[in-house]
Amino acid sequence: MSLLQVEAINVCYGLSKVLHDVSLNIEKGELVALVGRNGVGKSTTMRAIMGITPPAAGKILWKGQSITRRPSHLNARSGLGYVPEERRIFGSLTVWENLDVARLPPREGLEPWTEDRVFALFPDLERFRNRPGGLLSGGQQQMLTIARTLMGNPELILLDEPSEGVAPLIVAQIGEKIRELRDAGVSIIMAEQNLDFVLNLSDRCYVLEKGVVVYHGTAAELRDNEDVQNRYLHI
Repeated sequence: MSLLQVEAINVCYGLSKVLHDVSLNIEKGELVALVGRNGVGKSTTMRAIMGITPPAAGKILWKGQSITRRPSHLNARSGLGYVPEERRIFGSLTVWENLDVARLPPREGLEPWTEDRVFALFPDLERFRNRPGGLLSGGQQQMLTIARTLMGNPELILLDEPSEGVAPLIVAQIGEKIRELRDAGVSIIMAEQNLDFVLNLSDRCYVLEKGVVVYHGTAAELRDNEDVQNRYLHI
């Protein structure tokens, strides 16, 4: 049984259908990427899984149980963690306060995420623990958003465009932190348009084009498939 199973979901904004029978799955401990150009439905897929934009049709199964159209706050309590593209930190709260408000109880069988564990992963955040989140750099805010999500002790993290709007040097640092999470057994599904970033981190990839999954394979297979890259991924 997959950790997460998405079966032929359709999502509409008003009268416009933006996802067409999208199916995917993720196994425990995997890092799976949704990759494609801007506006192809990556973020909408993430929002549908999280319960923010429920699908009009299809199924979403979490550990075998349907969470289709279940509210996002209930999905968070059941083990899904969402890192939005817009970051949405609390700018007037300190780094520590941003982490504290996101705290959820530990999950049975999983090592809990505490401030000490989060700060060990993101040392820069510990240095600025008393600084308001709004005064952090863009890269530091991205790290804070990931750290805040970890404080909810998720079993699966949904990472939406983690490299977006971040300086190249910081992108590399964020990539290293994501790799550390993956190597520690954290399950991750990541929406991203930076192909090199995706190929260096993911186990498997789904390529989206106009709301349709047009390719699925391992990262190594996608790296070798120049036709798919040229048709759907290069600008």
